[in-house]
Amino acid sequence: MNQSLITIAYIAASALFILSLGGLSQQSTARRGNLYGILGMLIALVATVFAMKDGNYAVLAAALIPGLVIGAILAARVQMTSMPELVAMLHSFVGLAAVLVGFATYLGPHKAMSSGEHTLHLVEIFLGVAIGSVTFTGSVIAFLKLRGTIGGKPFMLPGRHLINLIMLIATVALGAAFLMSPDTAAGQWPLIIATVLTGILGVHFIMAIGGADMPVVVSMLNSYSGWAAAAAGFMLGNDLLIITGALVGASGAILSYIMCQGMNRSFVSVMLGGFGTEGGTPSTATGEPQGEVHSVEAAGAAELLLDAKKIIIVPGYGLAVAQAQHSLAEVCKILKEKGVEIKFAIHPVAGRLPGHMNVLLAEANIPYDIVFEMDEVNDDFPTTDVAWVIGANDIVNPSAMDDPGSPIAGMPVLHVWESRTCIVMKRGMASGYAGVDNPLFYKDNTLMLFGDAKKVVDEILTAMRG
Repeated sequence: MNQSLITIAYIAASALFILSLGGLSQQSTARRGNLYGILGMLIALVATVFAMKDGNYAVLAAALIPGLVIGAILAARVQMTSMPELVAMLHSFVGLAAVLVGFATYLGPHKAMSSGEHTLHLVEIFLGVAIGSVTFTGSVIAFLKLRGTIGGKPFMLPGRHLINLIMLIATVALGAAFLMSPDTAAGQWPLIIATVLTGILGVHFIMAIGGADMPVVVSMLNSYSGWAAAAAGFMLGNDLLIITGALVGASGAILSYIMCQGMNRSFVSVMLGGFGTEGGTPSTATGEPQGEVHSVEAAGAAELLLDAKKIIIVPGYGLAVAQAQHSLAEVCKILKEKGVEIKFAIHPVAGRLPGHMNVLLAEANIPYDIVFEMDEVNDDFPTTDVAWVIGANDIVNPSAMDDPGSPIAGMPVLHVWESRTCIVMKRGMASGYAGVDNPLFYKDNTLMLFGDAKKVVDEILTAMRG
């Protein structure tokens, strides 16, 4: 394949990646956007293979084929509840790749460059390695937190901000030493030390971030991985990798901003850490109840739902854990056949991953036109007969509006308590991932329905059919 065809292929792949991002911005077009991305990546891989100058295809096949097989198996087997940690782990691979490319570029043969070009090349290498190292270690810690191997409680070292500042200053100093190194041997040690230091920085950053901020962390690491890929593209002189990395980096940054808005938190406050505990803690600091709890059984909930004219369903992570979305889709089908108006309300940070709930509902073939974002549906609760909360907690906590001293004060939430009746499905009275009490559970119009979401929804379905 000549250079002209490779360039055309790269342009086509870039256009498909842009179309992919556009498609993924709406649930109704997400499937098409995903297909555009797959096609673009396939074209990019084929073009890159034919662009190889040494023609060492056996080595490439030995690395590429196992990677394709492993990726296909993981994608086919992963559960929706495991998707967040899988995404975090994939981000770590991108970061590690940037580190390895940086060292290989520095230690490998160099083409003839002017003094200015050589300096710029060294800057590309150092930034690529540093960003890649932070992305790699930070993503590994995020993976362990999301998997539950490490608790969600923020790890706070005394003077942690000063420690981070010292490590950043030291990294800049090592970068200066790296640029002033006269030869390869002299420059290795500043680069190696900077790699280790930025790796520690990535660990320290993510360890200090609480569980409630993990959706923001996932999108933030997505942005980091994009910039790491762009840096690798500069080092390799690959225009497509630069474009793709920049698209991922910019879209991840925008998504992080949207997620921060959804939690009423600045990006800086997220990075400073400290918000959120391990989840599953007692509902109050003293463990004492804060009011009377009104409970309901599945049969009673089914009767309330059948008698309603308008229902808004708020899904949360508990729905994903229990894998109750398919049974819920059957319940919705019965209700719609009886003329009940149904809407789904999606909070920006519901679940453990941006768009987690949207994908979950799409998996159960729930129509796109009844799924709404928080801003689109919040005004509808006062005219709603039943607000049905399934496995959500922090995103429906009225303390965000009523208690200025609450850790989640100011966070936009879904106003489910404004409906005539609110049914909250939970396993127990434990707090959410932010570790704060939820007064919603004790309101007069709230009915608590305890149990595993899948089992309880099945019981509601059985009662409706009966």
